[in-house]
Amino acid sequence: MLSSLKHIGNLISIVGLKKEDRSLVFYSEGKNYWVHLKGLVQTILAESDQTICYLTSSSEDPGLRVAHQNFKAFEIGEHYSRDWLFANIEADVMVMTMPDLHQYQVKRSRHPVHYVYVQHSLVSLHMVYRPGAFEHYQTIMCAGPHHVREIRAIEARHGYEKKNLVTHGYARLDDILQRADVELGNAPVPSEDASDPKHVLIAPSWGEHGTIESGLAFKIVGDLLGRGFKVTLRPHPQTVKFHGEQIARIKNQYEGQELFFLEDNVAGQESLHTSHLMVSDWSGASLDYAFGLKKPVIFIDVPRKINDPDYVNIDLEPIEVTIRDEIGVIVPADCHELPVEDCLMRDIGAIDIDNYVFNVGRSDTVGAKAILDLL
Repeated sequence: MLSSLKHIGNLISIVGLKKEDRSLVFYSEGKNYWVHLKGLVQTILAESDQTICYLTSSSEDPGLRVAHQNFKAFEIGEHYSRDWLFANIEADVMVMTMPDLHQYQVKRSRHPVHYVYVQHSLVSLHMVYRPGAFEHYQTIMCAGPHHVREIRAIEARHGYEKKNLVTHGYARLDDILQRADVELGNAPVPSEDASDPKHVLIAPSWGEHGTIESGLAFKIVGDLLGRGFKVTLRPHPQTVKFHGEQIARIKNQYEGQELFFLEDNVAGQESLHTSHLMVSDWSGASLDYAFGLKKPVIFIDVPRKINDPDYVNIDLEPIEVTIRDEIGVIVPADCHELPVEDCLMRDIGAIDIDNYVFNVGRSDTVGAKAILDLL
């Protein structure tokens, strides 16, 4: 009740802002999305006089703690108050990482607003996302060349109006690369002491056939702990939200073991840097890990994560399919013992990520300029 009253009070404050103070609006679904928006926000504030109105559905969003005279942040929840505001907001440009705009409860404004979509993963746009996921955006920030090809193919297939495509890049990868820069001296690293156990990070995607949802993770964690590995389980927020019982089952079974750790903050990076390899399935986190840290991945070969079955009619193989053999090893879902030692011997350092991702190391500058140009 108190939170609802707070959200309504914030709606009144947002509507009462001067028009120029909400000409540029950012919306974040919560704390895990701040990493994709923070660089754009910080660059715009540092390099222009543009005011940003920042909206978030979570009280834990780090964006709420930004202190700047041109930054106005509000928590709006994720139910009626948010939906009403979206349908009625007056703004010039609105920047988000949320697909499916105008397809479900979150609608486009009745006022003319230019909507900008920012990628929160490197995975394909035509297989992993639902039909029409990007139809109601005018501008799409593309992380790499594959996104440009996919959006154009989706437009041609369904007759959608052509989008304004920005060769942007991927903020999450830039953040990982910056943290991993040895010269900066601020990155945790895996232990190389032979007496310490190797650290395996389990970071699957979410969905009906996901490694956690299907029950495979329960057995994988037990196998790895039994073989003396340190194990961190890093479930996707959607798995936490919709399949918490599977996580609770794993936690109840293994939390007493000193080499088992459960991590519920996918925005953090500690386990990415301190682990030696990742176990995943169709998660975009595997691409972040391999591209950013040059570490290998064991892929559990569960059924593909398909949210748009029509993707088979687009002649483009998803990046998460084509890249697997280059950045790790693929094992069947019924594999009894993961080949950790063999995977650790894989050298993926030769992969040129500039072939897959735009503007590596400077996506914030490129993206901020594109947004200001729209204004």
